[in-house]
Amino acid sequence: MSNVNLSEDEVKSPSAESNLSIIPEAKSSKTGVSVRYVHNSEKLWFVLRASYGRALKSADILVERGIYVYVAKQYVKKLVDGKMKRVLKPLIPNFIFVYATSKEMDDVMNDPRVTTYVSYYYDHFQEVNGKNPPLTVADGEMLNFIRVTSTQSEHLLFIEADRCNFKMGETVRVIDGLFKGVVGKVARVAGQQRLVISITNLGLVSTAYIPTAFLQRTE
Repeated sequence: MSNVNLSEDEVKSPSAESNLSIIPEAKSSKTGVSVRYVHNSEKLWFVLRASYGRALKSADILVERGIYVYVAKQYVKKLVDGKMKRVLKPLIPNFIFVYATSKEMDDVMNDPRVTTYVSYYYDHFQEVNGKNPPLTVADGEMLNFIRVTSTQSEHLLFIEADRCNFKMGETVRVIDGLFKGVVGKVARVAGQQRLVISITNLGLVSTAYIPTAFLQRTE
């Protein structure tokens, strides 16, 4: 699959740059081609938008070109052949995250096989030479996001900021449980205490319920 899978033991503090190198390979579900993540100070996490239902196909094409891709997924319950099964589907429909240099992205976005399915998602809060630049996500923020979404929990939610009622805006770290090590803000979402992390200028992701005993205020 194009999704990157991290076990709880494999993921360390999102503030430690050296730990970014532990992210496992991205794989094409179509060909089995894999690309290993290697931290590179010249590379950025770009956000791409795929045409409806084409996120996984787009990710496969990029992996086959040697580009590292992450697609956040979650398990959902679905009726298959008369039986209820847990299946994986993208958490954020039609969005993929690509780790590449600006030059690599220029080359990718000149490939008709790619641009048939994807386009840049632009940062509408910034302007460069009078235009909105492609949206990128900082390494630490991206690792925090991967830590949350790699659990593939059925209870993950991708939400908009106005749907989230922050409790005093406290920033905390999870010290135990499935989301151990994740840093975010305490919030009440769907009537439960959860942790919410931000993907800058894209949206928010909330965890499943987290007990207060599992939370520690950050300095």
